[in-house]
Amino acid sequence: MAVLGIQIVITMVMASVMSKIGPFCSLARWLLTSSGLIRYQHPTDEELKLLAKIPLKESKKSGKSGKSGRGPKKFWPAANGREAHPHGAEQLETFNVPRNLDLQLDVAPVLAVDVVQLRFYVEYQWLVDFAAHALGVYGLTEVYLHFFPVRGMQEVNLSMVWCFLVAGFAYKILISLNRLYFQMEEGGERSLVIVMGFVYLLFAMMVLIVHEDTLETGLDEAYASFNQSAAVFLADNAGLDSSGPASKLVLKFFIALWCGSIGALFTFPGLRLAKMQWDVLKHTEGSGPKTVLIHTSFVAPLLLTTLWIKPLSRDYLTDRVFQGMDGPLFTEDQFESFRLIMIVVVVLLRLAVMPTYLQSYLNIAYYKMEELKQEAGKINNLEMQRRVARVFYYLCVVTLQYIAPMVLILFSSLMYKTMGGGSWTGMWADLDNPTSSMPSNNTRVPIDSVTSQLGDGQFSLAWQSLKQVFTPEVFRGLLGFSTWWCCLSWFLSSAIGILYQTYFDS
Repeated sequence: MAVLGIQIVITMVMASVMSKIGPFCSLARWLLTSSGLIRYQHPTDEELKLLAKIPLKESKKSGKSGKSGRGPKKFWPAANGREAHPHGAEQLETFNVPRNLDLQLDVAPVLAVDVVQLRFYVEYQWLVDFAAHALGVYGLTEVYLHFFPVRGMQEVNLSMVWCFLVAGFAYKILISLNRLYFQMEEGGERSLVIVMGFVYLLFAMMVLIVHEDTLETGLDEAYASFNQSAAVFLADNAGLDSSGPASKLVLKFFIALWCGSIGALFTFPGLRLAKMQWDVLKHTEGSGPKTVLIHTSFVAPLLLTTLWIKPLSRDYLTDRVFQGMDGPLFTEDQFESFRLIMIVVVVLLRLAVMPTYLQSYLNIAYYKMEELKQEAGKINNLEMQRRVARVFYYLCVVTLQYIAPMVLILFSSLMYKTMGGGSWTGMWADLDNPTSSMPSNNTRVPIDSVTSQLGDGQFSLAWQSLKQVFTPEVFRGLLGFSTWWCCLSWFLSSAIGILYQTYFDS
């Protein structure tokens, strides 16, 4: 317990809050139902018959007073992509109506009773709510470590376990979303995911050979620190004389494989974001603050990636002295804190404009009906109703495609800050005292000294030994590069989607 300290109390309290209050107070449900989203309701059979002048059966009543024919699950696809009819397909009446019917879709606000029935709602609620509670644990832990830094060095940071779990859940949900495309009978989406995975793999291999003076990945420093620490650990504890446990080429190859998987998983979320961005700008008049905010949120990930390009960011902000100034704009500590704060700002900005994007997605149902009016011929009533109902049915899927990359980037940056030895308060450090808040590269506490100071048994010894191998430089390189690559993949996928909307989509 001494190794965990008060952090185990924070974890247990937050877990209790999540289990007791979570079912009644859900941030995920609030984001969908309290942002003014409007959905379009599919027309009932009676409405279609009245417009098409088809005689009604005596057992049927015309009008909109009843809810028959507009059940929430009537036309929703099953897990295999086919339509699921809960009351049996034989009870659904089919008939043909003209495509150019003068049909006006009814609208209704998105309510909690509606969203709980949507596909992937459970995964969406779990990811958002668990991420919110993890942020609470992280914030309380950061406050505790700020006032008791010595204890923090001797204890396991349990907030990192929460952050790792959230990042893992986001990654797993992205895999589940992409699995939908592999289950489709058409192979176009499946082929696109595979091709983009190999494209990002090739691009990652090219990125990994860029020199550290140009792209601040930190992987070379991380590898050197891990190799040296592991060699010393093996020599002191196992008596093995080794120059290092792994080859740099092998490690970078596995990192490139991970980068390819991230690129593949971000492909359709990026394309979906580009489609919503295109629709928002297409149907938004003028160039007011809202349009500027939409443009800013779209290019914000690109601005984040430039913060890791040394000639464009660090060299200008920490080395160059501009005219009329006594020193550079930022110290090294201030630049690191600025980079972390900008990631949080971009995430908050994307979260603020999310209702606008989701409403543009829900409006697809209206535009589908408007396009249908321009066509000649007839269409089956069920097919027309499906075109409208499917849009709302996949609302949580689209929301997850929007939120999951954002959650993955946010919690990767939080782990990068804490495990890499960063600081949130570097922006307010004294310019005349540019003492780095990062741990010293050469600081190493002997194991005998550690055991005599802590005296907590074998677990404390193993924990301190592990910290000597996985130094802050290792985490700074791996997590910093992971955060940068996620931001880059996030933007590139959406940029490819914008190019497609511009030149190929009719």
